Amino acid sequence: MELKQKGTEANVGGFKQLMISMKWSTAADFDLAAAYESKTGKQGLVYFGELGDLNAFPFMQLSGDEGVGDKEGENEETMRITKLDEMKYVWILCWDYGKMQSGAPARFKDSDVSLSITDDKDSTHNVTLDTGTMGNVALIATIDNASAIGVKLINDSKAGTLKGLKNLQQLLDIIKLEEQTLKI
Repeated sequence: MELKQKGTEANVGGFKQLMISMKWSTAADFDLAAAYESKTGKQGLVYFGELGDLNAFPFMQLSGDEGVGDKEGENEETMRITKLDEMKYVWILCWDYGKMQSGAPARFKDSDVSLSITDDKDSTHNVTLDTGTMGNVALIATIDNASAIGVKLINDSKAGTLKGLKNLQQLLDIIKLEEQTLKI
């Protein structure tokens, strides 16, 4: 299934395990990350500074860090999730490391960042980053597991700007920004 445009979503059924692969060839130091909220309300972040653990909570693990120093070429970062059933939401994020540190806009518009999400039934769902918005952190997709009906995958493609990453709340504010705007 292809989710190429911002706002597109798909009900992708029930599954427990995922492999998320972010690829890009743009000369940029993009980083894959996942913020999460468990069904018990616990929140956290898996990223290059905290790679996670597949055998203990949060049952997510990042492969490592690619594209360091704005390396051009076939860059790929992979994240695995082994117990999605314990998560209410998983927000898949990408940031431009150097630009986030300085507070400058990222190069998302001119990039080819894309996600491939493969579930434990070998179904692959592709999500293309579709934002022209200025920012250096992008919420690419949301995995919504809050419903008993099944998992929903949403192409969010929204960006925000940070100057340094000091805490999880900064990312949650970007994730929730659109929801707050809709309620006003």
